[in-house]
Amino acid sequence: MTATDTGSDIGRHSIKTRKVTSWQPSWSASGNGEPGTYVLQLILDDGASEVVLALTEPDADNLFDWLTASTEVYYDLEREVIIFGTRRTGG
Repeated sequence: MTATDTGSDIGRHSIKTRKVTSWQPSWSASGNGEPGTYVLQLILDDGASEVVLALTEPDADNLFDWLTASTEVYYDLEREVIIFGTRRTGG
């Protein structure tokens, strides 16, 4: 994202993509014999915003792997998409 030439402030709502600077997974019991609830909290731009995602167990497992393996992660607030940093193709 780049600043405009007008020098005007960029409002909080005009920012569409933020960097995930930390994340916290959690799990809570749903009841005796019931599957638990997986929650992933994404902290964006050192606390400028946050997103809380309720996940299935497979999604939680996959996201944990991707977040652990990625050096850069972004979240598109408008489209609600997690974007993992670029990677080189091939060997």
